[in-house]
Amino acid sequence: MQLVVGNLSTWSMRAWLCSRIAEIELDLVVVPLGEPGYEIKLAQYSPSHLVPVLVTDQVTIHDSLAIVEFLNEVSDGALYPAQSTERAMARSLCAELHSGFMTIRELCPFAFDEVVNADQDNPAIRKDIARLQAIFSQASLPFMFDMPGAVDAFYALMAYRLNDYGVVLEGRAGEYQQSLLNWPEFKKVITESKNWAAEQ
Repeated sequence: MQLVVGNLSTWSMRAWLCSRIAEIELDLVVVPLGEPGYEIKLAQYSPSHLVPVLVTDQVTIHDSLAIVEFLNEVSDGALYPAQSTERAMARSLCAELHSGFMTIRELCPFAFDEVVNADQDNPAIRKDIARLQAIFSQASLPFMFDMPGAVDAFYALMAYRLNDYGVVLEGRAGEYQQSLLNWPEFKKVITESKNWAAEQ
């Protein structure tokens, strides 16, 4: 199977991290987003012209949530908790991140370069941070549930983004934020993804 990813694509990093949690070997295809001609390469793999894309012998899956669900199925449930209510909560939290936190995304774009601290006096940013504080406070520690899973992969990139912009959560939420930042598997993905642009 091939996972088509884009440089600086947090959704690509999430899918890649989930594949590692599930111990599924994937061949990476890196598309240099924003570079001249990248649309032509991307169109060869992605019907939506977006990343990430999982290409198998039978199907092409072109959304990060759908990719995670597929990886969960082929790994006998490695990405979600075994307990049904926890599994439902994990899916709910992943879906919330997938469709929400638009202010943080817009005003605090993901970057590996140095950035200016977020304006935490901005009411819209404060609202997003407050919601993330509440979510992170639910963590069992060191992960959201007993074992690392999709929800940790999804929120690890948010923890990284918040930290980059000088946002350090408080209490148990802060402990979860730091746990994600120090998670060895996540640190490996960050290191690898920094090299994606150089691999073209």
